[in-house]
Amino acid sequence: MKKEDRKYDLEERSFLFAKNVRAFVKNLPRSITSIEDTKQLVRSSGSIGANYIEANESLSKKDFLLRIRIARKEAKESKYWLRLIDTNTDGLEKRRAELEQEATELMMILSSIMRKYV
Repeated sequence: MKKEDRKYDLEERSFLFAKNVRAFVKNLPRSITSIEDTKQLVRSSGSIGANYIEANESLSKKDFLLRIRIARKEAKESKYWLRLIDTNTDGLEKRRAELEQEATELMMILSSIMRKYV
């Protein structure tokens, strides 16, 4: 697999994660806490891919690592918000757990990239 293909795969994977989070939150019951938690989740989930794209456009190794660190931080934050969200049905809980697992995997991938470049 060429470097460009790997870059695209992670860009696409982070994009799909953000899209799936948005689809998930549309099905959540509305309450004051869920509204605030989902706002934070939507922001952090979208920021993973946005920062990864910025990293790939960086002008220096230092800038690249900074953007990768931020993307990893946003993946970690997404996992946190997913853990906080209260679901009231088994179907939603299963989907929440799947999204939490994807956030964990994205975090691990970004950590691996960081270790490679440090």
